[in-house]
Amino acid sequence: MTVSVPLVAILGAVVWLAWRYMGLRMWHAVLALLFGFFLAATSAAPEIRRIVAAVIRALDQH
Repeated sequence: MTVSVPLVAILGAVVWLAWRYMGLRMWHAVLALLFGFFLAATSAAPEIRRIVAAVIRALDQH
């Protein structure tokens, strides 16, 4: 997927905003990070990557 770095930057900004303004605790962010890290090592990772790419392509068309 060619938009992985900008996507990570956007998601990082969303997490920072949630931490700053919505009361997200640091341990919540750490748990989400660990969940994503371990999820990437499962057999579901290619399907998730395909879905995210399809959503980005759909949003890019509009």
